[in-house]
Amino acid sequence: MRPTVILLTFNSGETLSATLGRVRMISDEIFVVDSFSNDETVKIARDCGAEVIQHPFENYGAQRNWAIDNLPITRQWQLHLDADELMDDQLVEVIKALPEEPVHSGYFLPRYVRFLNRVIRHGGMSPTWHLRLFRTGVGRCEDREYDQHFILKSGTSAQLAGVMVDDIRMPLTEWTARHNRWSDGEVKELNAQETGGRLTPDLYGNPAQRKRFLRQKYNQLPLFVRPFALFVYRYFFRLGFLDGTEGFIFWILQTFWFRFLVDAKIWERRHAVQGSDVAGTRSPR
Repeated sequence: MRPTVILLTFNSGETLSATLGRVRMISDEIFVVDSFSNDETVKIARDCGAEVIQHPFENYGAQRNWAIDNLPITRQWQLHLDADELMDDQLVEVIKALPEEPVHSGYFLPRYVRFLNRVIRHGGMSPTWHLRLFRTGVGRCEDREYDQHFILKSGTSAQLAGVMVDDIRMPLTEWTARHNRWSDGEVKELNAQETGGRLTPDLYGNPAQRKRFLRQKYNQLPLFVRPFALFVYRYFFRLGFLDGTEGFIFWILQTFWFRFLVDAKIWERRHAVQGSDVAGTRSPR
């Protein structure tokens, strides 16, 4: 199998070269969809043999679907990555060994997170599974503001061996700023209650469906209680404390702070609406 590889980038100069080095082992049709970076990203991509197309960024789902719809893809298979996702040797060899016409229409890749130069291996998030390799014409990204997954229109899926490491190199200032923006997207998504173009939550489905099912159950818990419960579950019951100081920072920020911020913004929105309703009933003086 020699899939078309599509990477999304924005100011990704620190990690892009290593990612593309592994990508070139499995394909010579590589597209980088860049959101108008102002660092060395575009030069690095072209020096590594990738074709660069620049397109304004709206959200990850919209950008991935734009790439699917508009790039001159010639291969029967597509592999979608971010600029900081590094495949290990085993995963590269497993993909190369796949036949051009396998039984399945898509494959889930196992992803670990490297945070503050430490790979997070506990807490129930290692690995997470992401559908990134699929037959051209059958895969599409969810139309969500946050936490988007690819969906197969038809066919079955399977999981591949190996490791894909999400190598987070950005400073905490940028990382928390992005999570602040993503919390806005999560709040919009929860308020919209859209179901079209989304994964179907299913405890007995594929890894993404199981994750969405559990997130659905989480969302049914009371505001402000659930971030505490999730942190205790991940950090203590799922042994997140074994990831050391880096893990402590990660679980506090990613599990507790981020989820608490989402709840606070939901509360703010609800009370703002209630406040405006009350104000609208007051008699003018």
